[in-house]
Amino acid sequence: MSELSTILPDEAIANKIYVIRGRKVMLDKDLAELYGVETKQLKRAVRRNIKRFPEDFMFEMIQSEFDNLRRQIGTSSWGGIRYMPMAFTEQGVAMLSSVLNSDRAIIVNIQIIRVFTKMREILETHKEILQKLDQLQKKEIEQDDKIMLIFEYLKQLEQVKHEKLEQSKRKKIGYKRNEDE
Repeated sequence: MSELSTILPDEAIANKIYVIRGRKVMLDKDLAELYGVETKQLKRAVRRNIKRFPEDFMFEMIQSEFDNLRRQIGTSSWGGIRYMPMAFTEQGVAMLSSVLNSDRAIIVNIQIIRVFTKMREILETHKEILQKLDQLQKKEIEQDDKIMLIFEYLKQLEQVKHEKLEQSKRKKIGYKRNEDE
């Protein structure tokens, strides 16, 4: 098992995980490569056991999804394909080990599931950090609002002080008594 771990670093698996239809998936071509089988062999095994792969385990991509993915990856190594790729969720990948009954498939599946788990943990950590940042930002906005209110009060006080000063500088009009002069 440790021998395969050195052959397949976690990054190599993580780089083959894509988000399609809002789900993290791996494509049949990549899985076949990891399992050391041909893509058509993997697809054949899945089609023979299609009941094991409901829509939330595996789905076939549509042309627009495939085109979009190819643009994102920026590669033309897909060659001429006859059928749209199958996309397997984490549960679908786990189910593949029962369909592809080989030691390599079992070992690779275990490693893939571990990578999915690590990714989920990392995303959960990032989610907590983002929530804390959001809370800090809200506090900052509240503080900014309070500071702006203080400046508004200061401006009003300055305006009142300025008006009083203007009033005191005005020349007094009306009857003057001798005492006032």
